[in-house]
Amino acid sequence: MPGILHERSIPVVAALWTFTLFLIVRGTRGSDDVLIDWERLWLLFARINPYFFSALGIAGSVGLSVAGAAWGIFITGSSLLGAAVHAPRITSKNLISVIFVEAAAIYGVIVAIILSTKLDYVPPDPDTGAFHASTMLAGYAVFASGMTCGLCNLVCGICVGVVGSACAIADAANPTLFVKILVIEIFGSAIGLFGVIVAIILSSNAVFGKV
Repeated sequence: MPGILHERSIPVVAALWTFTLFLIVRGTRGSDDVLIDWERLWLLFARINPYFFSALGIAGSVGLSVAGAAWGIFITGSSLLGAAVHAPRITSKNLISVIFVEAAAIYGVIVAIILSTKLDYVPPDPDTGAFHASTMLAGYAVFASGMTCGLCNLVCGICVGVVGSACAIADAANPTLFVKILVIEIFGSAIGLFGVIVAIILSSNAVFGKV
């Protein structure tokens, strides 16, 4: 995928993420004699508002799913249009690849709507200022659900996009290959559905109950 996943871009992105995580972890140290102060690190996450995690999970569900769908459509659409110049007959039936990719974004929107209905404000304890454990659990559950769905559909969109691109080129050269490659697209599209199923199961633990 030239221009998108350059061979030099992946190590740079991984290095930036690693360096950022190192700075966050190192900033939690209470003394210089230990590399990671796990108690202070846990305190950092325990003090974060659970509704921030909830909003981040909902945003991740939509954002990552749409990013995967856009990425896949870009890959499939460019190959489809290029191959259609020489074989215009492939345009109509290869649009099914675009539909499969678009399904990844739809999955993310559906899960985001489900997670949004789970939100219910529960005030923190007036004495300690901390949120109840059940509220923290609900926030983490929404975050995990959204990120599970978002990441699965991000990978799903890229997977179906690459296979759809190959399908369009192969169909232009040999029409008998279309149905065979379409089966591979269906299995690739199932990856996003797996993420939706797990996200819905995780969201069942997201109950912002009154305490």
